[in-house]
Amino acid sequence: MNLASHMVSSARTHPDRAALRLGDAAVSYRTLDQGSARMAGLLHDRGVKPGDRVAIMLPNVPEFALAYFGVLRAGGIVVPMNPLLKSREVAYYLGNSGARLLFAWHAFADEARTGAQQAEAEAVVVSPGAFDELLVSAPPVEDLTDRHEDDTAVILYTSGTTGQPKGAELTHANLTRNCDIVAAELLQLTADDVIFGGLPLFHAFGQTCTLNAAVASGACLTLLPRFDAAKALGILDEHGVTVFAGVPTVFSRLSRQPDRDAYDVSRLRLSLCGGAAMPGQVLHAFQDAFDCVVLEGYGLSETSPVASFNTLQTGPKPGSVGTPIRGVEMRVVDNGTEVPQGETGEIAIRGHNVMKRYWQRPEETAAAIRDGWFYTGDLGRVDQDGYFWIVGRMKDVIIRGGYNVYPREVEDVLYEHPAVADAAVIGLPNPDLGEEVGAAVVLKPGARTTAEDLREYVKRQVAAYKYPRKVWIADALPKGPTGKILKREIVPPPEADRR
Repeated sequence: MNLASHMVSSARTHPDRAALRLGDAAVSYRTLDQGSARMAGLLHDRGVKPGDRVAIMLPNVPEFALAYFGVLRAGGIVVPMNPLLKSREVAYYLGNSGARLLFAWHAFADEARTGAQQAEAEAVVVSPGAFDELLVSAPPVEDLTDRHEDDTAVILYTSGTTGQPKGAELTHANLTRNCDIVAAELLQLTADDVIFGGLPLFHAFGQTCTLNAAVASGACLTLLPRFDAAKALGILDEHGVTVFAGVPTVFSRLSRQPDRDAYDVSRLRLSLCGGAAMPGQVLHAFQDAFDCVVLEGYGLSETSPVASFNTLQTGPKPGSVGTPIRGVEMRVVDNGTEVPQGETGEIAIRGHNVMKRYWQRPEETAAAIRDGWFYTGDLGRVDQDGYFWIVGRMKDVIIRGGYNVYPREVEDVLYEHPAVADAAVIGLPNPDLGEEVGAAVVLKPGARTTAEDLREYVKRQVAAYKYPRKVWIADALPKGPTGKILKREIVPPPEADRR
């Protein structure tokens, strides 16, 4: 088995069809197949062997797919990375995964090079034209490297509420089966579909539900590197998008776009939403504005990602995340014991979609996967019809516009500031993003700094979506008897008092 086999098959069946579009440029399935073969040859020339990790730090551009399928073709393990990561984060991802080779977009070359140097890895800068020339110079590897279905295909980094990000090992079977179900059953894709590619491809949602689902179906994925509502509507119109995928923030922004009626979106037949709970008013506003059904689903990086979904056959139940997909079981538990229907507990998942393990984290793996069940840390309930509803999170995670922000990571940076004694990062309600990142800080005696300085200090060291937009300096933070900061008791001051 090899996840890249979908791409090879579609190239044989639909060689001249567009696999990818970016603006006016199109990449056919034949070109994608040939480019990935040369990418595999390039990797072989650089000593990459089956099972070796190769990092990809690229935005939503055709080069992502060429590199992604090239690594898989060569039998390597893809380590996708957010291109917005700063050097310290790059160094951690490379050092932890053991990836000795990083393909990074030219716009982020400085951070990538610095991080790679710290991790004693090589950074290959990818830019349009130059990357094509690099691939042309490599001998093509036509055959797919055989991999066992339980071999790891992708390591997706995800964070808990404590410690550094950990890598979820997703196997060829995990991703292939999840992709097949999404493409054939949930979205019912055909080669005539055009899928909106605005979800980040370095994330599980974008990889499975847009890139891999499109390629498995011979459909076209039309890319948008950075979301902009007007540009997105232009793509829906000009490229005749039939399937739209996004997080709730994106649906909200499209619905509020003043000139949306000027765009022809009549080919749009289906939209899918994930990444965070969709507010009912946002769902209804989008459906009314675009005359398009919205199907919500649920999953995590550790579940490849789709675990449950509202289906076309039964129709959506607004507010719910649907029922478990074929081959997957879900239950709501309290300390491992299933709770009565309608009661709230932790969601546990079992099935072909559950990751193999966390990369080199046996203790975290044992804590998360028990008796074959993956314990998500998410709170939910199940109704009498078997539909699941997400009601909260056990994990202390901030979801900002569909991106997970892990407080501990931001707090670690704040604590490195010489003036900071205590810091707590919390989520603040935001009508557009769902949550905004806020930070309460206590200064060391005699230390002087400003909230603005602290904000800029963090901004320089973490990805743009992570740093706290709201910072306030407090006299003290509430603490429990052991000295642990009690975040639930932190009350942000009025906007004018944040300083």
